[in-house]
Amino acid sequence: MQANTFFELFRAAGWRTALIGKSHLQNFSGQNALVDRRNVPNGYVAAPAGLDEAEKNDRADAIYEQENPKRWADDPRHEIHLPYYGFDHVELCTGHATRVRGSYARWLAERHSNPEVLRGPENALPGSAYSLPQAWRTRLPEELYPTTYVAERTIAYLEDHAAQHSSAPFFLQCSFPDPHHPFTPPGRYWDLYKPGDVTLPESFRIGNRKLPPHVAALHAERDAGTRKAEAQAAFAVTEQEAREAIALTYGMITMIDDAMARILNRLDALGLADNTVIVFTSDHGDMMGDHQLLLKGALAYRGLTRVPFIWVEPTGTRAGSRTNALYGTIDIGATFLDRARLAPFNGMQGASMLQTLTGNNESGCDGILIEYGSQRPLPGVSVETTMRTLVDQRGRITFYGGAPWGELYDLQADPHEMHNLWDDPGAITLKQEMTERLVQKMIAMAERSPQPSHRA
Repeated sequence: MQANTFFELFRAAGWRTALIGKSHLQNFSGQNALVDRRNVPNGYVAAPAGLDEAEKNDRADAIYEQENPKRWADDPRHEIHLPYYGFDHVELCTGHATRVRGSYARWLAERHSNPEVLRGPENALPGSAYSLPQAWRTRLPEELYPTTYVAERTIAYLEDHAAQHSSAPFFLQCSFPDPHHPFTPPGRYWDLYKPGDVTLPESFRIGNRKLPPHVAALHAERDAGTRKAEAQAAFAVTEQEAREAIALTYGMITMIDDAMARILNRLDALGLADNTVIVFTSDHGDMMGDHQLLLKGALAYRGLTRVPFIWVEPTGTRAGSRTNALYGTIDIGATFLDRARLAPFNGMQGASMLQTLTGNNESGCDGILIEYGSQRPLPGVSVETTMRTLVDQRGRITFYGGAPWGELYDLQADPHEMHNLWDDPGAITLKQEMTERLVQKMIAMAERSPQPSHRA
């Protein structure tokens, strides 16, 4: 809660700020840490509580557990403490698919006397004959599914804003928990797409190519029948499972498309569309059979790192145009502030995309730094996984902490990342160049806040 956000700057400038749907700014799984603190050596005095971390605020206070499902379950009166990271209004979804809790669970309970009989695989409808793990035909009808909740509450917020005839501008984050595993699109969206009709990604065909060790280990687990297919981390799949995952994900996406149509139609009917910028994006991609994998994890394949980004100006500027300019999620906040003519705070990272969006700069960033730190273990990688990646128009290089191997791809010659050049003598120049650029990018992205209090 001590971190500054660009939402805070909007709020300070007089904007109304709202978040409806998924936040995930705090722990919303309730799971404990997998990595333990270091053991205190025999004969040593342990650091006392409050002085046992590099930062005195170890974020163990209740204020940092507001999204924890246990807080919502144990306290019927629990609400998010406002402002929440700069949001004045919050209606929260914690979890994914039919497992969503938070504000949504209370909304659901108002509409069904016993909503728990609608949730979970144990209450699945007949006709769930899919082989894909984490897929079942939910009893939750479309009108009670989380996607509907987010759309309904978003429309209610827009109606309230219009009814107040407020001169204050608004920033509204409408955040759908889907598309995400478990794969449970409701009603007609369940079988809207047929697995046999979908196209597998090019990289599904492995052939005799050598895989990175952690990917090869996931394949070995699948083949040995020991994969962890009910967890959050990536696992290897069969061709049929990949087709099913894609078909069901298409169903979830189509439901979001329909929800967005309702929101945009209402925005127009309320007379707000002519003065509202609309942005559509996602927090990450998903592997849908890419390299025979599903979900996400300590991997930097393009299926995970490339996400949709649509920017719509109310004036229709550059409508229908596309760009090959390279940007990352970290650049979105800077772009919002630039569009609103608000200066960023010291230490804010990211570059504004506004010049590209207006057609005045088609170059974009010279490379994207991707940092990953997780406690989700992958075979062949330590439990405390650390990964650093640089991706640009030419290639992608990835280092894993403590691992003697890595990944290097020439994306111009190999856009599907099929041939790892890490140990290829012919790629030594590319490897050296990208390694140096990765180090330089990490230096450029180093923390610059707080500003020095004195000069030497």
